[in-house]
Amino acid sequence: MLTRLSPLSELATRLRAAEFPLAAGWRAVDEWFRPWAAQPGLRDELRTQLRALSSTQAAKVLRSSRETTTHFAWCLLDSPSDPFSFWLHEYKAQADWREGYADSVHNHRYHFCTTILRGDYLHERYETTVDAGTGLITSARRRRSMLCQAGACITMLADEFHRIPEAADGTMTFLVKSRPVSSFSISFDPATGIGHRHVPVEVRLGELADRI
Repeated sequence: MLTRLSPLSELATRLRAAEFPLAAGWRAVDEWFRPWAAQPGLRDELRTQLRALSSTQAAKVLRSSRETTTHFAWCLLDSPSDPFSFWLHEYKAQADWREGYADSVHNHRYHFCTTILRGDYLHERYETTVDAGTGLITSARRRRSMLCQAGACITMLADEFHRIPEAADGTMTFLVKSRPVSSFSISFDPATGIGHRHVPVEVRLGELADRI
C-alpha cells in the first residue's frame, strides 16, 4: 500500500528530481508550485506536520529561523545538499512593524515562490533606477499594486523589486526559495529617497580577519 507523501515532502521530491539547475529555470518551479499550493487542505496538513515535530526537529527549526522588522521567518527545510529551502513567514501585527524590511522597495539574493496561507497583504511591484557607480537605487516607480488574499501565489526573481507596505494581523505565507544567485540585495526607502545595500553576515566572514 502506497503512503501519501506530506505536502512538504511531495514538493521537495519534485524539486530534487528536476533535470535542470533550479535557479536557472525558476519559471518552471513556478509552474509546479501553483498547483501544489492550490491543493485542498494544505494549511491543515502543514499545521499537523508542525505539531508532529520531534524535539530535535523543533530545535533545528529554531536554530535556522530569524526575526525581521516586519515578520518572523521560520525555516522548515534547509539542507546544504538541496538547491532550495522552505520557509514560513509569520507577519507581525502592523503596529509592531519597524521600518526597513518588507515595507521598503527591495529585491532578494534569491528567487522565490510564495503562497498566502491565511490573512492578506498589499503587494506592490516596482521599476527602479540603479546608480552605476554606487550600485544603489536612486528612484523607484510603482507599476502595480494588488491586495493578495489567502490562496494567492506570487513568484519573484532576484532582479525584480517589490514592497509589502501592509499586512493583515495573523498573515502567514509559505515560501520556497532558490539558493542565492547574488551576494547582496538592495533596498530603497520611498519616504526618504535613501538606498541601501545588504550583505548577509555569512558572506562577510571571509573578510572578517582583515577588518580586525
